[in-house]
Amino acid sequence: MKKLLLDCDPGIDDALALALIAGSPSVHLTGITTVGGNVDLELTTANALALREFLRLGDVPVTPGSAGALLPRTVRASHVHGAGGLGDARLPAAERGPSHGHAADFIVETLRAAPGEITLVAIGPLTNLALAVRREPRVVEWARDLVIMGGSFTRGNYNPAAEFNMLADPEAAAIVFDAGWTVTMMGLDVTLTAMVTTGVLDRMRALGRLGRDLLEPAARSYGRVTAEGGPAIHDACAVAYVLDPSLFTCVPAVVNVETAGRYTRGMTVTDFRVGDRRANAQVGTSLNVKRFWDLVLGAYEGVAARLG
Repeated sequence: MKKLLLDCDPGIDDALALALIAGSPSVHLTGITTVGGNVDLELTTANALALREFLRLGDVPVTPGSAGALLPRTVRASHVHGAGGLGDARLPAAERGPSHGHAADFIVETLRAAPGEITLVAIGPLTNLALAVRREPRVVEWARDLVIMGGSFTRGNYNPAAEFNMLADPEAAAIVFDAGWTVTMMGLDVTLTAMVTTGVLDRMRALGRLGRDLLEPAARSYGRVTAEGGPAIHDACAVAYVLDPSLFTCVPAVVNVETAGRYTRGMTVTDFRVGDRRANAQVGTSLNVKRFWDLVLGAYEGVAARLG
């Protein structure tokens, strides 16, 4: 059983990543923490709560965290994820509210209670993780692994240089990459290959309530779907790595996050020429797309069987 703590900003692809977790019996989800990112914190938290109940994740705590970046500069992606954050998916509002406290404290205390057992998976801006590192530097030692969706070694998506999660809080990302652990970085170079094609969408459509209420409307609103390609479900790649690392090729690298560049703020400057330096990252460079979708859709089938 793999223990996982998910820090997220739902978000269409966050929702699809949570559905992957919900359908993976080998994963024990110890908690969900939320951050302002794709949409504001109030909405990311409401979406996480709605997803917890819709996906029947039980009593997994949902703890809200940082509403904004470490520095007062707001970057959002509602133009991609819709005003509510989940595209055209319309889930019932949650009946239960979030846990008390702050996500950074929840991360610290959860890792403190089970050192070496829990993998942190961060699929939004890294503000909560940076605050956790500042409050208790030993989280670097207590986390079994840290896997993020973010960054890139070739391109950006929010602008030519920067991927959205990094640009939303570059200072936080710099703290996380410099903290002393090895960050497994699932960046755009691999996640953009995890595309929803018409073949994938057809399989989603067949999954009853899960397909009808979440998967299909979320994926369709995320981008144009064709037989050759479509929108990428970026965040699910970070979860898929935890489930089966053999799906990915990862290469050691030294990654620095640009915080000052006029045109390159948020860029993950990736140097594969490690030499005698310590690699602070394992950077995803390729993905077995067929096996990825077999894993993801198989998990979705398990969720669909429960939901009807």
